Amino acid sequence: MSAPSKQDAETEEEPFIRVECYAGHRAESEPRRLHLGRREVAVTEIIDRWLDPRHRYYKLRGDDGGIYLLRHDTETGLWELTLFDSGRRDETRLSST
Repeated sequence: MSAPSKQDAETEEEPFIRVECYAGHRAESEPRRLHLGRREVAVTEIIDRWLDPRHRYYKLRGDDGGIYLLRHDTETGLWELTLFDSGRRDETRLSST
């Protein structure tokens, strides 16, 4: 399952972020792979997840070592990358990662 980004709704270009999900036995979709422009990142770990009335949030670790915070709008199906930490600089490393 893939969802276009908010940017895709505004332009006809390829979306900046596309998320492939897997629905397990609980039928709840979880991100498995991110497409950021032309770059592809496999999700190696779901560090955390939480809900609010309109969104699902996922804190993920990618196979590139980066930490990604994604927001999924449950009404529109759109995904948004809200935060990225490459993990390359200790002074900017996210806590609890």
